[in-house]
Amino acid sequence: QVQLVESGGGLVQPGGSLRLSCAALRTIFSIFTMGWYRQAPGKQRELVATITSDGNTNYADSVKGRFTISRDNAKNTVYLQMNRLKPADTAVYYCNADLTIVGEDYDYWGQGTQVTVSS
Repeated sequence: QVQLVESGGGLVQPGGSLRLSCAALRTIFSIFTMGWYRQAPGKQRELVATITSDGNTNYADSVKGRFTISRDNAKNTVYLQMNRLKPADTAVYYCNADLTIVGEDYDYWGQGTQVTVSS
């Protein structure tokens, strides 16, 4: 079974930076679309950024220009570089791996890592 292991969350002051990492185990990593989502208590989970197997990226309007998603297929790892963080970015961040093929959809999630932006 595919397993996603996240790291890099923590407490940071407004305007600061963090880099999240997500390592994928037991899968052919390069064929998945990878993404980062976030969820604050009592709110819906929302998409932050995605990156396809061929490198195309997509970002939520709220993070454009501040966050960068990237992947290293040799290390089976996807990253989220977060700059100029705001209190509104506070949430649990989840790594996602998705593969849709004819007749099937594969979808896997990491355990989540807490990001808190506060002075």
